Amino acid sequence: MKLGAAIRALALILLSTTPALAEVDPAHAARRASQQISEATLALDKAEKASDRVAALTQTVEAFEEGLSAMREGLRRATIRERAIELEFEARREEVAQLIGVLQSMQSSPTPLLLLHPAGPLGTARTGMMLSDVTPSLQAKVEGLRAQLQEVATLRALQESAVDSLREGLFGAQQARAQLSQAISDRDDLPQRFLDEPEHLHTLLQSSETLEAFASGLVPDEEEPGALRLDFDALQGTLPLPASGTVLRRFNEADAAGIRRPGLLLGTQPLALVTAPVPATIRYRGPLLDYGNVMILEPQSGTLMVIAGMNEVYGEVGQVVSGGTAIGLMGGKSPNAEEFLQNSTEGSGAQRSETLYIEVRQGNAPVDPAPWFAVTKE
Repeated sequence: MKLGAAIRALALILLSTTPALAEVDPAHAARRASQQISEATLALDKAEKASDRVAALTQTVEAFEEGLSAMREGLRRATIRERAIELEFEARREEVAQLIGVLQSMQSSPTPLLLLHPAGPLGTARTGMMLSDVTPSLQAKVEGLRAQLQEVATLRALQESAVDSLREGLFGAQQARAQLSQAISDRDDLPQRFLDEPEHLHTLLQSSETLEAFASGLVPDEEEPGALRLDFDALQGTLPLPASGTVLRRFNEADAAGIRRPGLLLGTQPLALVTAPVPATIRYRGPLLDYGNVMILEPQSGTLMVIAGMNEVYGEVGQVVSGGTAIGLMGGKSPNAEEFLQNSTEGSGAQRSETLYIEVRQGNAPVDPAPWFAVTKE
């Protein structure tokens, strides 16, 4: 019994007689996230009639991901706040019990008797003066207790009501991803820089034992006709990451086994959308060695961006995609609403269970990708 029977009894009295207080930040954040999910659901309906369904559905999937991410953060903060209040009650158990005792004594004694004193009128006057000093302090403590109890009630009600919004968001995201995959497979209007070269790619795949060897084989000896003339170096610090996530390892940073890779490793949510960070030509898409499905983009002649670890990849070799174009989906399984809620409130580390590898190569050498992306230390 965390708060004790007396505290729960006082909670019922205070909550039944007090109007709702202003929303606390965690509750406000979670409600805003619920609104984002509803807006994404409306966007999904509108995407059916959009002239460019791929672009509309890409934005819709991103909207669902942002709403669900905001919901997860709001619920996490709400849980932390609720636990903090409960710990404070535990620490002040004796003080709160004394406060309840005083309130019960004042409530059970008739007001005239509280003001009478055995010493006569002078003692009674002094008692009144003491009560006038004590009452504001007592009232302040009661108001503080009332506010905390109201906050706990608001946070718990928020968590209970979040399940419906989560079901809506998870189902909507699943629909949007499926429709996006279909819309991309139906698309035939992307510009084509050159035709697929299956024999060359097959030979290169068979002969390459490393990602470096394969990527080097894609770099031409001289600039090819039609190559994009993008000033890639000028974009440093401005590119969005291909997927929403957390940087797990940086350039040449060793993993638990001591292996170093010349790229960024990003932790993402299951089924996260992966987009092209920059306008580029697709030089390769498909499985490669032990990297899973890989997309190799060429933003300018002699520069390659390797994005590896996806479950699905979109597009064809030779197509030119614009920045923000969907190029794939991460793997994994989307949790149901109850699992999502549990992971959010418990702060489960399994939320970012998928990993995306990003490498930038200039010439035939890998370079640190971090300067190009707007990434933080987190």
